[in-house]
Amino acid sequence: METFPSLRRQSGNLSALDMEAALEELRREPQVRQGVTAWYHLPAREAIYGEWPDGIAPRVLEALRRRGIHAPYVHQSLAIERALAGENVVVVTGTASGKTLCYNVPVLTRLLADPRARAMYLFPTKALTQDQAAALSELAGLAEADLSIETYDGDTDTDVRRSVRGRVRVLLTNPDMLHTGILPHHTKWAGFFQGLRYVVLDELHAYRGVFGSHMANVLRRLQRVCRFYGADPQFICCSATIANPCELAEALLGQPVSVVDQDGAPRGERHILFYNPPIVDRALGIRRSPLLDGRALAARLIERGLQTIVFARSRVSAEVLLTYLLREAQRHGWQPGCVRGYRGGYLPGERREVERGLRQGSVRGVVATNALELGVDIGELAAVVMVGYPGTIASAWQQIGRAGRRQGTSVAILVAAGSPLDQYIVLHPDYLLGRSPEHALINPYNPLILLGHLACASFELPFREGEPYGGQDVSVYLDLLREEGLLHAAGGVRYWVGDAYPAQNVSLRTSAPDSFVIVDEESGRPIGMVEPFAAPLLIHEGAIYLHEGHSYQVTRLDWDGRRATVTPVQVDYYTEASNSTHVQVVEEEAREPGLWLCKGRGSVRVTSVASVYRKVRLYTHENLGWGTIDLPEQEMETRGCWFWFPPEVAAALVEEGVLSPEVRFDRGPNWQEMRRLARERDGFRCRFCGAPEREDREHDVHHLRPFREFGYEPGKNDAYLEANQLSNLITLCRRCHWRADGSQVPAGSLAGLAHALGNVAPLFLMCDPRDIGVVPELRSSHTEGPTVTVYDQVPGGIGLGDQLYSLGREVWQAARELVAGCTCEGGCPACVGPVQDPAAGLKQQVLRLLEVASGEGMVRGVQP
Repeated sequence: METFPSLRRQSGNLSALDMEAALEELRREPQVRQGVTAWYHLPAREAIYGEWPDGIAPRVLEALRRRGIHAPYVHQSLAIERALAGENVVVVTGTASGKTLCYNVPVLTRLLADPRARAMYLFPTKALTQDQAAALSELAGLAEADLSIETYDGDTDTDVRRSVRGRVRVLLTNPDMLHTGILPHHTKWAGFFQGLRYVVLDELHAYRGVFGSHMANVLRRLQRVCRFYGADPQFICCSATIANPCELAEALLGQPVSVVDQDGAPRGERHILFYNPPIVDRALGIRRSPLLDGRALAARLIERGLQTIVFARSRVSAEVLLTYLLREAQRHGWQPGCVRGYRGGYLPGERREVERGLRQGSVRGVVATNALELGVDIGELAAVVMVGYPGTIASAWQQIGRAGRRQGTSVAILVAAGSPLDQYIVLHPDYLLGRSPEHALINPYNPLILLGHLACASFELPFREGEPYGGQDVSVYLDLLREEGLLHAAGGVRYWVGDAYPAQNVSLRTSAPDSFVIVDEESGRPIGMVEPFAAPLLIHEGAIYLHEGHSYQVTRLDWDGRRATVTPVQVDYYTEASNSTHVQVVEEEAREPGLWLCKGRGSVRVTSVASVYRKVRLYTHENLGWGTIDLPEQEMETRGCWFWFPPEVAAALVEEGVLSPEVRFDRGPNWQEMRRLARERDGFRCRFCGAPEREDREHDVHHLRPFREFGYEPGKNDAYLEANQLSNLITLCRRCHWRADGSQVPAGSLAGLAHALGNVAPLFLMCDPRDIGVVPELRSSHTEGPTVTVYDQVPGGIGLGDQLYSLGREVWQAARELVAGCTCEGGCPACVGPVQDPAAGLKQQVLRLLEVASGEGMVRGVQP
C-alpha cells in the first residue's frame, strides 16, 4: 500500500519541472500537510563581494579569471588577506560558500614564490581528499604551475610512497596517516618538513570529543617535528557553523587564530520542511518508521523531476531506502540507473561514477550516508531528504546545503525518527534554524590520551629537560614513562628505549590504551574498538554490535585478551544493556548554590556493573526478550557535573507528591541474620536459575513482597519482623535479582527528569547521547539531596560535564519543552523514559520538576 497514493506517474524521460509546482503539490497533499510541523521559506541572498588583497601571485589571479572568478566573496578576501599576512585563520561559513579558495589561493601563491615551500592538507575522509586534490590540480594547471600534488593514505602503494616523499609540494592526507605513517618516520620526510609553510585543516568541527582530543596531540607532535627541522607552518582551518570555532581551533592548534565568519556567498531560495511521521500507538508514543515516509517523499520529488539526495544515518538504513526507491523506479518506469547508492564500503570507482552521474544529471536520486555530507563536488541538486536527524546541527546544515549549491531554489525535508532528540528538533525547529548552540569540546590533556601521545612524541624526538608540550609542563608524565622503562634520561634529555612502535597502539578514536578489539569471525578483520568501561554494555556475548550500519552478533568475549569475536547477522532488533551505576564525587572543583536548583562540577568515580540486556525491535521499540550478562564490575574516573534540589525545595516537592521520598535501606536489626538463614535454606543457590554462589560474591536475598510495603520506621515500629520472615525471602543471583526488582521499582519523576536532560544535553554539547552518562539519586552521599549527575563516558573526561555546568537554564528549558511537546498521554521513551502505568501521572510530575529546575515555577514555602 502506498503511503502517498497520489504520487503521479510520468511517461517518457524525466524532465526538470518547475520547483514551485512541486512545492505546491506538497502543500496540497493532505497526508504530507498533516505531518509537516513547520515549513520555513528562506529567501535568496545576494553575494557580498570584496577585493583581491595585495600579494596574490599574478598567475593565480589569471587562473581564477579563467575559471570565471573575477572578484572574491568578502570572507574569501578577508581569509586570504590574513593568511598572506602570516596569521592562523579559521573560516566559518556555510556549505558551498567557496571555503576551498580561502586556502588554495595563499598556498599556491607561496609555492610559486618559493620553490622550497611545501603544504599539507588534512581531510577527515578519503573521498574529500580525492575531490580536493582534483580541484587544486585544476587551479594549479590554469596557473601554469608545475607542482606535485599528491594524496597519501592507506591506499597508496608502497612504491608510490617512496616517490611521493621525494617530489611532493602539496600533500593531501588524513589524521590517521599523519599519526602512524608520517610523523614516526619523519626522517624520511626531512625535506618536506623543512619546507612546510602551510597546514590546511578542513572540516574543523569534526575534530571534537575523543577524536578531537587525539587530533590536538597529533598537531602538537606535528609542530614539534616542524620546529626540529626549522619550520613554523601557518594553519588555515575551515569549519561548519558551531558556537565556539575560535575556542576549538585554538585548543586544537595551541596557537591564537583569527576568525572569519562573515559569509559573503550567495544563496538560492530555500524551503525547509520538518516532517513527523504519524503516530501508530498514541499511548506508547510509537510513530511510523521514518524510512517509509522518507521513501515516499523522495519518490515524489524524484518523479517531479527534482534531482534528490536522501541521507540515511546508517548503512543498513541507506540500503533499505535504496531498495525501496529502486522498486519505485521499476513501478514508475524511471530510466535504469537513475537511482543510485553512495556510502562507505563502495569501491572508489563506484563512488566516482555516482558523483559523475550527479554532476551530469543522469543520476536523479542518490541514497547516501554522511559520506556525501562533506564537500565532494556533486553538482547542483534540487532537493534533500534527511531520514532522521543527523546528530548535530552542523551536520544537518551541511546536508541541507547539498541542494541549491549553485544558487538555485531548493527544498530540504527532515523526516524525524522516534528518538527523543529527533522529536525535540521536529517540534522545536528554531534550534536548527537559529544560532547554533553546539559547543565542540576537546580535552588534549586527558591523562590517558596525553600519555599515549607523549610516548609517540618521545619515539619521534627526544625530550629535553623542561621542554614544554603544547605549552604545558609534562615532566610528570615523562617520569611515568621513564618508570615504565620506556624512556632513559641522560644529560638532561629523555630518550625512547622501548621496543614497541607506540603509534600503532594509540587509536585516535578511543582514550583507553587497553581497549577491546572487535574482530569479524569470518574474515578475521578488526572492525572496531571499544573502551573497557563500555565493553560490558556494548560487546557482551549475545550483543548486537552495529558498525557502519551493519549488524554483528558477539559470539565470544575474551575479557583478559581484550578481544570480542563477532559474526554478521541479519536481525530486526538491537540490544540494550542495563547496568547499575554508582557515582562518587572525588573532588568538587566548583559549586554554585541556587534558590531552586544547585550545581557543582569536578572529578567523579563511576562504578558500573552490567547485569541483563534486552532485545529491542527496530523502529517499534518492542521488547523481544532478555539475556543475562556476567562480567566484572567496572570503575572509571572521569569528569562530571551534578544538579540537586536544596533541602527546603526537595521537602516541598515531596509534600506535593511530585518527588518520591527518600528510600531508606535499613531493613531492620535482624536483616543480616535472616539474610544468612535464607541463603542457607536455599543451599547458597539462586532459586530462579540454580546458579551457585561465587567465591568473590554472595548471592542477593530478595523480598517477595516489597519491604517498603510493610511500612517499617526505625525506632517507631517492628514491621521489619514480618517483612523479613523466611517465607517472604528468596535467594537470587545478581542477574535474577535485577530482573525481579525491575518490575517493582518505579522509574520515578527524578529518573524521568534525568532521561529528558540526557537527551537534550547533546544539542548543546555537540555529542552523541551515548557520550554522556546520567545517574539520578534520591539521596546523594555528596549533596545529601535528590541529585542528577551527568558524567563523560570517557576515562579522564573530555569536558562535556564541565560545559554543561557552565550553561544556563536554557538546557532545562529545552528538557521541559521536550516533555511538554511529546504527544504521549502519560509518558513514553521519547520523553521521560519507559513508563509502567501511563495513568500514574509521571509525565506531569517530571514537568513540574523541570519547571522548578528551569526557574520558571514557584515552590510553596520557599521565598525568592
